[in-house]
Amino acid sequence: MQYTISVIIPAYNEADSIAKVIGDIPKNVSEIIVVNNNSSDTTVEVAKAAGATVLTELQKGYGYACLKAMNYIAKKKEHPNIIVFLDGDYSDYPENLTEIVAPIITDDIDFVIGSRVKKLREEGSMTFPQIFGNWLATSLMRLFFGARFTDLGPFRAIKYEKLVALEMEDKTYGWTVEMQLKALKKKYTYTEVAVPYKKRIGVSKVSGTVKGAIFAGVKILSWIFKYSLK
Repeated sequence: MQYTISVIIPAYNEADSIAKVIGDIPKNVSEIIVVNNNSSDTTVEVAKAAGATVLTELQKGYGYACLKAMNYIAKKKEHPNIIVFLDGDYSDYPENLTEIVAPIITDDIDFVIGSRVKKLREEGSMTFPQIFGNWLATSLMRLFFGARFTDLGPFRAIKYEKLVALEMEDKTYGWTVEMQLKALKKKYTYTEVAVPYKKRIGVSKVSGTVKGAIFAGVKILSWIFKYSLK
């Protein structure tokens, strides 16, 4: 079977990094979709020049941007087999996409998380709130649901039809954990692939601010407790 892959990249003021991200994505990807999330810099122009399809979502929020891309894909005549989510800040290594999608293609796995394991992380690439938040969230998912997740990593791949069936709804910081919780509830097959991680270009819009870190933490925990009560 010939798999088609679409990559979704939410981007807010990533003009300095987005071309590097797009340029390092393997050439077997069918379409790279950059969702400009109300940027005030030249993200749109740079992404278009690098060859991406560029959409604009004026409502700020990671989930808003992802939902914009999914709505765009849903309206196409032909849908991809696999959706890959990737950040636009160049903290991940886009060339690792091949390893991320491999379990889907070779083993028919539904859902794959790129896990930012400590031994492969550049020093300082993740803040303390990120590290602690990931540990707490994955520990609670293990406690409540028997999950084997070790990370809420944004670099991830999922079968398109499985993603649609999740009926994703979070508009902001809870997007990643919502996907993992709903995948657990639906008993999707899943695995993790260890990926390297480096310092991002620019300042994080979430972990780089106290407000962002708090809001993200509250949103993630609210999703976990919501599902633990169902």
